[in-house]
Amino acid sequence: MTIEILTVLPELLTSPFEHSIMKRAQEKGLLTIKLHTLRKWAINKHGQVDDYQYGGGAGMVMMCEPLANAIDELQATEKFDEIIFLTPDGKTFDQKQANTLSLKNRILLICGHYKGIDQRIRDLYVTREISIGDYVLSGGELAAAVLVDAIGRIIPGVLNDETSALTDSFQDNLLAPPVYSRPASFRDLEVPPILLTGDPKKVEEWRQEQALARTQKRRPDLLAGE
Repeated sequence: MTIEILTVLPELLTSPFEHSIMKRAQEKGLLTIKLHTLRKWAINKHGQVDDYQYGGGAGMVMMCEPLANAIDELQATEKFDEIIFLTPDGKTFDQKQANTLSLKNRILLICGHYKGIDQRIRDLYVTREISIGDYVLSGGELAAAVLVDAIGRIIPGVLNDETSALTDSFQDNLLAPPVYSRPASFRDLEVPPILLTGDPKKVEEWRQEQALARTQKRRPDLLAGE
């Protein structure tokens, strides 16, 4: 899978992809991440990619021409399966979207800045608009890092134990159950005895019960959405 990111600040995105699971995914050849600096397609020698908005008002807008030229050039030989704009007014990102996007071959993420991008780019090119929450960031780079991590980790072969991703929170509209490790006793708190029985069937039943109970308590909306 290839994920390409169009941004005015590629420096913000180097570190998240050079460590841990994302690093291993790239070393295994399962995930390719390409950063593209939008200023490469600037309209002048000064690197301009933004301008004042029509109608007045505070804040600059990312212009049509640099974005359109960049997208056209990047997909001149191969089309993107998805062109995603990261924006506060997009659909809230969830595990279901991550699962869907992990099956794509090539996607482009557009990182907004300032007051956003010219609406005509959204009308002409963007196939999906995504928000990572009801708040505003300085730009789309951090949101892009979230998407890449969420998508990349569930590509088959990325995790050493693929069943790990299947038991993550939200995979079955349930939150993950509590987990424990050694020691069995810590500050008068004990590991639930059933986890020490060595009976996989009973352990799995307990985990399902705990996942359901936790979801009902903390996120009943997930169960209502089934």
